[in-house]
Amino acid sequence: MIVNACHALKEVKRPGRITVRTRREGGRVRVEIEDNGPGIPRRIQEKIFDPFFTTKTVGVGTGLGLSVSHGLVEKHRGKIEVASVEGEGTTFTVVLPLDPRE
Repeated sequence: MIVNACHALKEVKRPGRITVRTRREGGRVRVEIEDNGPGIPRRIQEKIFDPFFTTKTVGVGTGLGLSVSHGLVEKHRGKIEVASVEGEGTTFTVVLPLDPRE
């Protein structure tokens, strides 16, 4: 997700920023990765976790990063979500149990 944020920041003229926040919420940990890049168009947000889906040019990405991330998070009984506004940036939120048996 951080690599994707770095790639996205190359598309904007303003200074780029990536912010990572973590906090504990009861028996879970929440991680937010936010960038001020171009954002993800609403029409493709539902596809970004699909294997091999990419908007990058040939040779830059395979379209597996977010798919693999999604799979790993689910395997650890967590969830991953995206919130994005075109022109303003994107935030990925990962919530994982502190005890993977829960």
